[in-house]
Amino acid sequence: TLFRNPVLSEALENLLYQRDGLALGICNGFQALIKLGLLPYGHVQPLKADSPTLTYNTIGRHLSRMVETKVVSVMSPWFSSCKAGDVHTVAISHGEGRFVATPEQIRELAAKGQIATQYVDLSGKATYDSEYNPNQSVLAVEGITSPDGRVLGKMAHTERFSAEDVFQNIAGNKLQPLFKSGVEYFK
Repeated sequence: TLFRNPVLSEALENLLYQRDGLALGICNGFQALIKLGLLPYGHVQPLKADSPTLTYNTIGRHLSRMVETKVVSVMSPWFSSCKAGDVHTVAISHGEGRFVATPEQIRELAAKGQIATQYVDLSGKATYDSEYNPNQSVLAVEGITSPDGRVLGKMAHTERFSAEDVFQNIAGNKLQPLFKSGVEYFK
């Protein structure tokens, strides 16, 4: 609601398209970006009844665990330090994280490279299996970008990692270099 204020919407558009800025929304931030229309459209705009959105997990409760996510598109500056196919073990913690969109919208997002990351099984394959796609997101979507890649929204908490003392007993590549990529974009 706050960002629907014309002054703030204009400032955000200015940041992204006049000042060459980036925007990142993780979990609730992703929800805010999608509710504003910044995702997947790239601009603050009213939503339609069938616009892509995030909704309640199919199990009807909060989920908190580690998941495997695969980078499927590196067109966004946020993924400049990644390669397509990289798999990261990342924490999730949400009750409304299931991405939904029509089949046509999914095809369009995929064709434009806007599906950034997907939930995957241990072989790196996107799946509807709730063991690996716990919220049952359509096409196992975990994160999407705006058409130009400047805006990224994702459910998994990339920021919840420290090389020194967090998740030491959990296997997998837990360092997803989004923040490094964001900083390097401005160098």
